[in-house]
Amino acid sequence: MAGEFNLITQYFVNRQTQRKDVQLSLGDDSALVTSPDNVQIAISTDTLVAGTHFIAEANPAWVAHKALASNLSDLAAMGASPAWVSLALTLPEPDEMWLAPFSEAFFDLANYFNIQLIGGDTTKGPLSMTLTVQGFVPQGKALRRDGAKVGDWIYVTGTLGDSAAGLEAILDEKARNKPHAETLEYRHYHATPRLLAGQALRGVASSCLDISDGLVSDLGHIMRASGVAAVIDVDALPLSSELETFYRDRDHALQVALSSGEEYELCFTVPEEQKGQMDTLLAPTGTKATCIGQIRSGDSLSLERAGKALDWHVSGYDHFKVM
Repeated sequence: MAGEFNLITQYFVNRQTQRKDVQLSLGDDSALVTSPDNVQIAISTDTLVAGTHFIAEANPAWVAHKALASNLSDLAAMGASPAWVSLALTLPEPDEMWLAPFSEAFFDLANYFNIQLIGGDTTKGPLSMTLTVQGFVPQGKALRRDGAKVGDWIYVTGTLGDSAAGLEAILDEKARNKPHAETLEYRHYHATPRLLAGQALRGVASSCLDISDGLVSDLGHIMRASGVAAVIDVDALPLSSELETFYRDRDHALQVALSSGEEYELCFTVPEEQKGQMDTLLAPTGTKATCIGQIRSGDSLSLERAGKALDWHVSGYDHFKVM
């Protein structure tokens, strides 16, 4: 393969149907796009680095899914509809055996969510990728972290803990022999961005974010931004059957669910008057949400079981951990 431009042309150009709001994308110095009236543009950038966010030997198709899904999750947390993405890809060498499955999986997910690749860069260096996603939110309707009020109910989508268990299976040879290790490893790389759920929550949720640093850490972001405290009923945490079987200790599984990062589920708060309609509201999105606690006055996070405080010491996910 000859050079950067052949690489871009072969694997990234003309892979998607052009969106109507894109006038010029790949192939020039900048992309040209237009946005509808009365919307705000939500923008998020994330970097994934081999050895930190994935092992260098990981299936490149899985890496592509994780890279784009994690960025789309940021749009979901704002209640945004995805529009455009740019990709800066750093490779030790232009490896066709790696690029082919990576680009195919990237565009499979991009096309599914109707987000168009409009630009980026390729360069030589340690394996990493930086994505910037942009999406639309109706003016003044974006979900934020700073709106939680005392009495609001705390919800999470999906189940929690599978990503951490999958990472354990990746890093610990003994853990690979546990039940469902392969399934959990797959889930670590294949989060589902909750875009439809985020859009459905506009005007209903008082605050929202996605769980990338672990529930206890990310709920802490809502608490600090909103100036409130929170209590979690640990027995209400949604766990997959695979996670419980993998650990064979429910309390340990619950602690993993509290700390597991890179889940990319939504954590959000809902006022009392909206609580009764949550199942109906989210049903068309195919997303299950579970009430796990409540916002209180103060500034601390409490973990409870049957109304009694637990002394579990649980911390969030460390993105500087080396795989």
